[in-house]
Amino acid sequence: MKFRKKEKASAAIPTASLPDIIFMLLLFFLVATVFKQYRGLPVVLPRAKQIEKLPGKRDVAYVWVDRFQRISVDDKLVDVRDISGIMYKKRTDPLHPLKVVSLRVDKDAQMGVVIDIQEELRKADALNVNYSAKPAGE
Repeated sequence: MKFRKKEKASAAIPTASLPDIIFMLLLFFLVATVFKQYRGLPVVLPRAKQIEKLPGKRDVAYVWVDRFQRISVDDKLVDVRDISGIMYKKRTDPLHPLKVVSLRVDKDAQMGVVIDIQEELRKADALNVNYSAKPAGE
């Protein structure tokens, strides 16, 4: 009796739909990705017992102050005297007028710098100021 050798099953992976899958993945990541607008300075935020989140991050200007008293607005190091001009330009922008200024101040920063920033914001009539903090429980 002669035995016949079984034919091997095809091991090829069908690749006809591969471009469709890749395109769908690319489209998903384009839609789902959120780009961080500004990185700021490395700061250790103070802790607070009660925190309220901003309703939206649109039209918010972030001012970072680190423990070395460096000030950053829109990822640029600025002098404290320049803040009023920058914020005035942002406030009078016809497309996206500034609504809130969020101060991210390091817990070891000197209060005198914060007061100087507040004075410059007052000159620019940017009176809606938010102070960032971490929850006390974390």
